[in-house]
Amino acid sequence: MTANATRVLVLNSGSSSLKYQLLDMADGARLAVGLVERIGEETSRLAHTPLATGGTKREREEAIADHDAALQAVAQELAADGLGLDSPELAAIGHRVVHGGQKFTEPTVITDEVLAEIERLIPVAPLHNPANITGIRTAQALRPDLPQVAVFDTAFHTTMPESAARYAIDVETADAHRIRRYGFHGTSHAYVSRETARLLDKDPSEVNVIVLHLGNGASASAVRGGRCVDTSMGLTPLEGLVMGTRSGDVDPAVILHLSRNAGMSVDEIDSLLNKKSGLIGLCGDNDMREIRRRIDEGDEQAALAFDIYVHRLKKYIGAYYAVLGRVDAVAFTAGVGENAAPVREAAVAGLEELGLVVDAGLNGIRSGEARLISPEYARVAVAVVPTDEELEIATQTYALVSS
Repeated sequence: MTANATRVLVLNSGSSSLKYQLLDMADGARLAVGLVERIGEETSRLAHTPLATGGTKREREEAIADHDAALQAVAQELAADGLGLDSPELAAIGHRVVHGGQKFTEPTVITDEVLAEIERLIPVAPLHNPANITGIRTAQALRPDLPQVAVFDTAFHTTMPESAARYAIDVETADAHRIRRYGFHGTSHAYVSRETARLLDKDPSEVNVIVLHLGNGASASAVRGGRCVDTSMGLTPLEGLVMGTRSGDVDPAVILHLSRNAGMSVDEIDSLLNKKSGLIGLCGDNDMREIRRRIDEGDEQAALAFDIYVHRLKKYIGAYYAVLGRVDAVAFTAGVGENAAPVREAAVAGLEELGLVVDAGLNGIRSGEARLISPEYARVAVAVVPTDEELEIATQTYALVSS
């Protein structure tokens, strides 16, 4: 790697989408951001914003057959801004990979062996890992000379003790089928827990934080001294909090009941719990802004969905308070966590005895900056910390290749 190679391209490949950011790690500046969506459909859409030149967003609609064509289109857009992928300033390409199992505990340079292991994990991440693999292979074909780095969603959670990671089922069966709690959103939890410590002007090793990543997918984590000791998602991203379309925690016997008594197939139950449950299953909406609007108009179904959502949040805050023993901060992040003041207020309401209080005025301020929303006298800080998974991926990627 040359001395002036300080740029990292971050790719987040979905089954029919490709999100990307180009960052310069010399100062953390974003040079370009974009999204290709509806890949493989009759009409695809590419939205590209060249931040380095202060340019405006460019959009184009055309048929983009596959991820190879999508990355070629991205390369064209970047080249038009003088940021081409053939630039000697490009140090590496960092890939978000959802599931790394127990083996991958840190960012990893992708080799044939690494790619084979990611493929072997497809049964526990059937929706995500195949798309991630496609993005990796496409990038490798375009720049075979460049280091490709996998940053795993599960890696941050591999520090969980066995008492938190194990399910209480037969050990041989669990080990044979890799059944354990892996956790997800790890890059977000890592970034937010570290930024929360910075907000408190402390080293991450000194701080215990409960991180609440609340987007359409939602997860909580208990972070002690910079290391995850528990998290709400498990074998898959279905376990834990109530989410936009996912149920979160349910009695496992619900699945057996639906199979035996409702005649539902495994695929039908899978679809129910992942796509037709959570907020959308409770009230028909998974957008918190719409749910709050309906509540303001007196909609009882929306109010019940909100109450169930918040009840689960409080349970996890209390549980992770017990796990950590001492809590220095509770940090809200992601789309709902960063923008829905009523969710933050309701989540800590009644927890004053635990030292959790929200200042109504501070909570009501909208800002893109990390900030405290608790009063100065509060025993436990309550923070809003915008997540930055792309920066975290780029930081880990650059640290690995520059070392």
